[in-house]
Amino acid sequence: MDLGLNDRVAIVTGASRGLGRAIATTLFAEGCRLVVAARGAQALEAAAATIAGERAERVAALPVDVTAPDSARRLVYTALERFGSLDIVVSNAGGNRRKPFEEATDEDWHELFDLNVLAGVRLAREAIPHLQSGRGSIVFVSSIYGREKGGPGLSLYNATKSAIISAAGILALELAPRGIRVNTVAPGSILFPGGSWDRRFQGDDAGRAAFIAANLPLGRFGTPEEIANAVAWLVSPRASLVTGACLPVDGAQGRSLI
Repeated sequence: MDLGLNDRVAIVTGASRGLGRAIATTLFAEGCRLVVAARGAQALEAAAATIAGERAERVAALPVDVTAPDSARRLVYTALERFGSLDIVVSNAGGNRRKPFEEATDEDWHELFDLNVLAGVRLAREAIPHLQSGRGSIVFVSSIYGREKGGPGLSLYNATKSAIISAAGILALELAPRGIRVNTVAPGSILFPGGSWDRRFQGDDAGRAAFIAANLPLGRFGTPEEIANAVAWLVSPRASLVTGACLPVDGAQGRSLI
């Protein structure tokens, strides 16, 4: 299926590995021109080179810390300077800090909120004036644990991932009259080299099998490419009536009724 994304310009954050890299790769394969961002310059440049192949002119790599107040302006400026327009924003960069609620400090809350919420909010705010009616699309990567209780030790993660879903829903209402769509995706447990699930079950095949049996109805972890396919559809004209939605991509792992 042709998603109708040829020559559209997209920004993807957290693009040096995992979900972000897969999203950037899929959007590039659909014809997008890209600005990819991550903190580590070396890993980002390597990812950009792999994605672009012999078409390096279609991918701009900008090493930035998305929590820096000027990062959003720099990303949008790079897209406009390099490609002359901006159509798609995928705010994927994020993280976790697992600890009991009583041990989570104000600094923990500020840092996770800045990374999981404010970084995406700043980027969207900077991008909105440049997004065209009928073409502009923003996607925030949240989590199924933004839709339901994630369990003990996840108050920081749960609260911030819930917050971005809520903010995106209101932003979708505000931007609908301007023809700009806003959605979130809520991945379930996704396995990739170096990711949190990969680290958690290193050398623990029995623990991994037990987790899958108890939590993953399809009998396996998800892949970054499966999240990327969902994001590519959401930002495309094929999803033209979809805005204000939070799309779970979790193989029925989630238990939310909505």
